[in-house]
Amino acid sequence: MIPRLILLAVLLFFVLCVLLVHLRGRTRLRFDRQLVDHSAIFAPYNLLMYAFSAVPPKPILDRSGFPQLDLLQANWQAIRDEASHLFDEGFIRAAEKHNDASFNSFFKQGWKRFYLKWYGEPLASAETLCPRTVALLKSIPSVKAAMFALLPPGSKLNPHRDPFAGSLRYHLGLITPNSRDCRIFVDGEEHAWGNGKDVVFDETYVHWAENKTDQTRVILFADIERPLRTRWMSAINHRVGAFMGSITASPNTDGDTEKTGFVNRVFALGRRKSTDSFKARFKSRHKKLYKAGKYAGIVLLVWLIFLAPWPFFR
Repeated sequence: MIPRLILLAVLLFFVLCVLLVHLRGRTRLRFDRQLVDHSAIFAPYNLLMYAFSAVPPKPILDRSGFPQLDLLQANWQAIRDEASHLFDEGFIRAAEKHNDASFNSFFKQGWKRFYLKWYGEPLASAETLCPRTVALLKSIPSVKAAMFALLPPGSKLNPHRDPFAGSLRYHLGLITPNSRDCRIFVDGEEHAWGNGKDVVFDETYVHWAENKTDQTRVILFADIERPLRTRWMSAINHRVGAFMGSITASPNTDGDTEKTGFVNRVFALGRRKSTDSFKARFKSRHKKLYKAGKYAGIVLLVWLIFLAPWPFFR
């Protein structure tokens, strides 16, 4: 009986944490979706980050509060020139080997990326192809990850939360339509990308993006370590961020010396095995039935753990 009560207490605590994250902000996913969304996994940790955060709980933050980013904004044209070369040569692209789980759903919408830095040293391909941008990023320690991100004409990214509150998101417009038809919404607040225009926002609020123009949008996309009120909490967050970065790393090319992170290796293996599987075909043909079965499976699992008369729990 005691093990079952402990499991129940842990489950209730987790659901409460997810609920508190769900209620944060004005725009929300459906709670049933939020409960099984990948962002729910970090709900307890994210609440700790919010409690110790040194920045106000706002979707879009005051850019002047991040003076270290002035260097990037001041050199946006130099960064744009290197991004433009990569774009022209086709280096900004989707993961060809299904080894980038973090952005897999984005790739389906035509979104593409070229990693510059990922929670550690810059990627070898980035140092070779865009040395000026890499040098600028190296000079700003709070920038933990960065990439060039492309959003093609007529595409959109559906509402979602990013899972990790240990960072904040930075966007710097490089090649944009300079139009309100190419924009991002963060908890309902709008930011239209423009050449040389930048923004800092909290990506754990629900956000979505669209490019309703006939021009491609390319931005510098970066993760900034969240400022926290105590040194020891900052140290914890730094360690956690480094670990998360190591397991989610994804190289740009086969020539990169960086290893694919554990999460992405497992994801790639699963994708290769499931591409032609019965599950993949069934999901594509019967989406609603597949979703109903998934939720039924979750209910069954909860029943087996907490209600079924297993001898272990007696």
